[in-house]
Amino acid sequence: MLSGQHIGTMSMLKAVIVGVGPDRGLGAQLCKRFAREGLDIIVSGRTQASLDAVVADIERAGGKASSFVADATDEADIVALFDNAGAGVDLAIYNAGNNTAGDILEMDAGYFENSWRVVCFGGFLFGREALRRMVPGKRGTILFTGASASLRGRAGYGAFNSAKAGLRTLAQAMAKEYGPAGIHVGHVVVDGAVDGDKIHSRFPDAGSHRERLLDIEGIVECYAFLYRQHRRAWSFEVDVRTSMETW
Repeated sequence: MLSGQHIGTMSMLKAVIVGVGPDRGLGAQLCKRFAREGLDIIVSGRTQASLDAVVADIERAGGKASSFVADATDEADIVALFDNAGAGVDLAIYNAGNNTAGDILEMDAGYFENSWRVVCFGGFLFGREALRRMVPGKRGTILFTGASASLRGRAGYGAFNSAKAGLRTLAQAMAKEYGPAGIHVGHVVVDGAVDGDKIHSRFPDAGSHRERLLDIEGIVECYAFLYRQHRRAWSFEVDVRTSMETW
């Protein structure tokens, strides 16, 4: 259950979650988890069919949800997403951004820029619009999905490392700037491959190495933990990995 600061207004509270794709993906599972908490979920991503499938599952389970197709890097789309959500947004989760590998020497400038736009610039647009809706009411939680790349550079991942590190620093600045206004900003470091649709589609034998894959429900609980926190005991960051991960 949610903490006392959330109880009593659950019927009015909404969650905007962007970066939603396949059912066994982090975005979709976050939507379903917070729907079970009683929030009205605005499910957002780039593929209507995937969004509609998540909405249908939530509604079948007795929850409330709606879909909204948006490009995380398009300012007009993100403004429209939050305008569509309307009043009562209490939770906003930015889960957009794919791993972009590549050697710096051979990297196209557009490739590097696009990685930054999806991961960091999109996070700025999303966070700014969430703040604009939350600050007047002096409450709300904004959570960003990070990775091991948020904390360190790695050969072959210069674009992704810099984009994720930028997002983390932005989130930290946002937390410090708007914490006094009652807004809880958090960052979840997902350190490793997630046991979901994406990894299994890319690597068919991934199931035989499940002990090295992050449990998706366990990751989702980290977001729920941050959302539940009392305003006098907030965390900025939670990192999650398997017991076998080298870090």
